[in-house]
Amino acid sequence: MTWRSEQIAWAWDGKPVTVAQTSHGDGPTVLMLPALSSISTRREMRPLQQQLGGSFRTVAIDWPGFGDLPRPKIDWRPEAYRAFLKQAAERLRPAATIAVGHAAGYALAEAAETEAALGALSLISPTWRGPLPTMTGKRIAAFRSVARAVDWPVLGALLHRLNVNRPVIGMMARGHVYADPAWLTPERLRDKLAVTEAAGARYASVRFVVGELDAFREGAEFLSAAARIRTPLQVVFGAQAPRKSKVDMVALAALDHVQATELPVGKLSVYEEYPEQVAPVVAAFLRSNPTTG
Repeated sequence: MTWRSEQIAWAWDGKPVTVAQTSHGDGPTVLMLPALSSISTRREMRPLQQQLGGSFRTVAIDWPGFGDLPRPKIDWRPEAYRAFLKQAAERLRPAATIAVGHAAGYALAEAAETEAALGALSLISPTWRGPLPTMTGKRIAAFRSVARAVDWPVLGALLHRLNVNRPVIGMMARGHVYADPAWLTPERLRDKLAVTEAAGARYASVRFVVGELDAFREGAEFLSAAARIRTPLQVVFGAQAPRKSKVDMVALAALDHVQATELPVGKLSVYEEYPEQVAPVVAAFLRSNPTTG
């Protein structure tokens, strides 16, 4: 089986945006949406693609403003991500979609609005709220000011560096992203840091951190969207997920029509760290549905 990488042209606010996608495997198309985070790209989906590629055509795609390509200066906001996902779904017509982390919110919003647009939906470590609002438990007016300040030439670069320097990323990754501290080897940490150094990385990254890229404003909206979905819906998360985020995952998993699995290990990036445990659960869900089975 071959790997195929290509660049996709898009536009927002009158500016051209180029994103990358990587395809692997043969069979029904499964769209794979990585997390929206300062260190995330489509490459974090590669371990799952390797596991699932024998039965499915997996297509992992970067989000605009994230990834490893240069990114334009844009006032990134939820409308952009809703529009991008809608276009990607129309272009790829997936039989199923796997959305991880913050991408789950956008997947739920699109699936609730347009039935079957994303096919069967598997959410892994689903979250809906950015890191700072999650930590504080509320939205603070100053967060929006920070999001605007990141566009300023000098101050913006400083804010970005305070957010994504080596100690902060190491602490964040070991604290709530990866269960095994040894998993984040020096080589892997270098790869994560390289993502933050792409041209224009700060514009979406800081907005994500302060909650400006949240698909929903309240947890009730997150659950309401999931409750309206009529296509098959799966939720998978690790037992060691951060406490505040896990509350939302458990609430989502408790919905009557959701097929839920709590794995014995793993934090937010359980799919990247433990793909051999995540893949069989996701594959079984996909094979149980008419569009992908």
